[in-house]
Amino acid sequence: MSTILSQMYNELRCQFFILTGKKPFSKGYPAYKDREIIKVIKNDSFSLKRLPKGFGYRVDERIIEYPWLLSRLKEQQELLLDAGSALNIDYILSHPVLESKKIFISTLAPEENCFWKRGISYIYQDLRSTCFQDEYFDSVASISTLEHIGLDNSRYIKSSKNGVEKTSGSYIEAVKEIHRILKVGGKLYITLPFGEYKNHSWFQIFNAEMIDELIGAFQPKSCIESHFRYQADGWKVSSREDSKNAQYFDYNTQKEFDENFTVAAGALVCLEFVK
Repeated sequence: MSTILSQMYNELRCQFFILTGKKPFSKGYPAYKDREIIKVIKNDSFSLKRLPKGFGYRVDERIIEYPWLLSRLKEQQELLLDAGSALNIDYILSHPVLESKKIFISTLAPEENCFWKRGISYIYQDLRSTCFQDEYFDSVASISTLEHIGLDNSRYIKSSKNGVEKTSGSYIEAVKEIHRILKVGGKLYITLPFGEYKNHSWFQIFNAEMIDELIGAFQPKSCIESHFRYQADGWKVSSREDSKNAQYFDYNTQKEFDENFTVAAGALVCLEFVK
């Protein structure tokens, strides 16, 4: 399909989603979500202090995570590890701030999207024990990944019989491994679903105590902690206190949306560590 026809088809899907009430995960949602994220990162309209009215209405936490990360990275040459493969999307890898970097993507198993022609390096491994040498990377981004470590990852490695774990504290091993492979002075960017703790078997919601444990394990020289919460009219800047009771809508097991039509994470924490 040509680029023009593909764009037209995606726009039709977006319009269908809008006209049918913007019900999350309904037909047209993925195209609408991508369109809204692209708008934000192109307009460079993301701020840690305040979000525009209606920001990310009926869109999941990716509408926060991608703009947040891209706003924190500098447009310079460096070695960047995508620890979890959240960046493995054409319109994200095409962003100017990423085009200047040598990117490694570390994930559990091969994915349909593959951009090796751009020089992207793919490594399939467990983040708790990587193949990289000490202090190799200038920056590491772990976008909505640590909450899955040590739990049931069979949906990501369907050919494996060893994808199911129940070691919910394994994220500490992963963050210590990232500390090892990150250069002194390098930065680690982490996003996690935040709120009232719950183990959903394939991921878990982080609470304040777990964030403190994460900070303690990494021992950063400095830490910027930012919170966001989804409400009825979209995403808002939040805090630990205001987000502590947030719930996650798990589309795989829950059939009825809450009154806000929370799409996935009810709240999100974004952490920027300097080693």
